[in-house]
Amino acid sequence: MRRLLLSALTLSLFSAATLHADNWPNWRGPLNNGVCTEKNLPVSWSPTENVAWKVSLPGPAGATPVIWENRIFLTSTDGQDLLLMAFDTSGSELWRRKVGRGNQDARGDEGNSCSPSPLTDGKYVWSFMGTGDLGCYDFDGNEIYKFNLQDRYGKFDIQFGMTSTPVLDDDKLIFQLIHGKWNRDPQPAWVVAINKHDGKEIWKHLRESDAFAENVHSYASPVIYRDSKTKFLITHGADYVIAHNLETGDELWRHGGLNPKDKYNEFLRLVASPSFAEGIIVVPSAKNGPVLAVMPSGKGNMTDRSEVYHWKRDRDTPDVPSPVIADGIVYLCRENGNLLAVEAKTGKELYLERTHNVRHRASPVYADGHVYLTGRDGHITVVKAGPTFEIAANNVMGDEMSSSPAISNGTIYLRTFGHLWAIRK
Repeated sequence: MRRLLLSALTLSLFSAATLHADNWPNWRGPLNNGVCTEKNLPVSWSPTENVAWKVSLPGPAGATPVIWENRIFLTSTDGQDLLLMAFDTSGSELWRRKVGRGNQDARGDEGNSCSPSPLTDGKYVWSFMGTGDLGCYDFDGNEIYKFNLQDRYGKFDIQFGMTSTPVLDDDKLIFQLIHGKWNRDPQPAWVVAINKHDGKEIWKHLRESDAFAENVHSYASPVIYRDSKTKFLITHGADYVIAHNLETGDELWRHGGLNPKDKYNEFLRLVASPSFAEGIIVVPSAKNGPVLAVMPSGKGNMTDRSEVYHWKRDRDTPDVPSPVIADGIVYLCRENGNLLAVEAKTGKELYLERTHNVRHRASPVYADGHVYLTGRDGHITVVKAGPTFEIAANNVMGDEMSSSPAISNGTIYLRTFGHLWAIRK
């Protein structure tokens, strides 16, 4: 029965998101959890096979493209300029706008100030940069408004730059700004909702934590949990995963245990974001730390409340790639390319197998019975979904990348450091 409930995830959630069926409006896709419902997608390709087109880009970025019908939006550096670019689905550039200026590279090749992904509602597109610059544009590239979040909410103090992608809920654009100085005092971290139409603040919530050292810095992105009965915001960072009321920002519940107090790691900053299916939220930590599978219910601090856990795993968390859950299985891609699959409801390990042995920074995507894993060198491993490990294809692009694939209308879009690729049968 439990498996049947999770197997119905895609149908139950997707029926409520029909309008977004063929679109990829944010970095984790139409359901905000890395799951795509499209069929008849390519599994194998190369720089010359199953390539509809590719276009050169002015500079690298790790942000995932977003797609709405015949529009593709992505970010790019161009020297010190931070750009939002628009293309049509034939690969023609429509426009580019400078959202900000002052690029900061992280760890050489790990990311830059264009790391947050854009997002769209089909009428407007928003681009948030690591500099704090936020721009809202219509589909013709006309600026609706632009401002810098650091002017409102204080200077970002985060070691490798602000990489968190905001999330949309109805008319609200929501940010998690989790950063601060390395000390043992509670740090001011804000969760903020603004009106997507005019940029005016709707609410601001002080996100409290007892984290210290590097752990006050979060590179994860907020997620909106949705099922057939409820929806709420999830923020992730500073040793806690926290649920918030979407109308007020108030805290509903929190889980700790990501950085156990009895063996506290002062460098366990959180990068990977949580993911969800109906009735379950899978919460990663970092640096081979724990993974939590929690229920969406609760009130207050739920850290030691065993009745709200599906399971806990003491190790094998992804460090950067976010989990993906499909048909009752959780897929966890480790930073070295090892893929761990466990039963969603029980945590029973199905397999832990090596794929392509290189850094993995992009989050996996599930589509059409396959899980797509993206290596830093542009090597994309396609694994057949299910309880048994089977590699369906190894696709070598020869073009470095750290962004996740985006899928729309039968096409897989890949934002490598040098190009935008359209892959289709």
